[in-house]
Amino acid sequence: MADGHNHQADIDAYAQMQSPIHQWDTRWKIVGLLGLIAAFAMVQDWRFMPLLILITCLIYAASGMPWHALRHRLIIPGYVVAAIVIFLPFISGQTVLATLGPIIIFQEGIALSLLIAVRLFCIVTLAFVMFGTDTFVRTILALRALRLPDIMADMVLLTYRYLYEIGAFFAQMRLAARLRGFQGSVFSRQNINILASLVGHLFIRSYEKSERVYKAMVLRGYGSGGVRREIFHSGAADYVKTAVALLLAISLILMDQLL
Repeated sequence: MADGHNHQADIDAYAQMQSPIHQWDTRWKIVGLLGLIAAFAMVQDWRFMPLLILITCLIYAASGMPWHALRHRLIIPGYVVAAIVIFLPFISGQTVLATLGPIIIFQEGIALSLLIAVRLFCIVTLAFVMFGTDTFVRTILALRALRLPDIMADMVLLTYRYLYEIGAFFAQMRLAARLRGFQGSVFSRQNINILASLVGHLFIRSYEKSERVYKAMVLRGYGSGGVRREIFHSGAADYVKTAVALLLAISLILMDQLL
């Protein structure tokens, strides 16, 4: 269970900091940053990439979170995008930029690769700012205040609460299997059967856990009355920040369409 708590602490590690982004009302922060994320995803002109990077870096710097934390969050998405964009310069486009024997490098392919990589960097960074500058629970409550259906909010919160517990239980099962001679690095039919048995047992344990949690919630009145909603307070600064973010988003979309 300790590992699970460590992971939970890692998610909310920077939620208690003080910065202009942390002090932004969670509801309006979600609206403003989601607007920017949508605009970044719609931009198709590679000439705006430096502007996207500048906006993203300024917002992240304003959050006060350390840069090494962002680097850690970008590792897995970076591998995914690298696997995609590494081939684009060789297969996409019509303008030949260079030839290396039978290999042809296209100018449009390079531009498309840079566009995808920059947009991914900006979107992941803004998503990290949105979720990292407030506690996960408060972010879900803000989504509920923005009319996210209650059942979806409850599902996300319960998944967040028990995912680490299930992961810790799976780690205990793997450790017990290793102590009994299981070698996961060895590919064999016996090991596959053991691993399948572990996963099956985990699913059964998860189902039983969900049944107990649901019955306990019903006994405590879940579903029989109104849902208590978190009270959020907005000020002039929150409206200004949201307006600036949405104006930037609209401006980017218009410039991309008109220029």
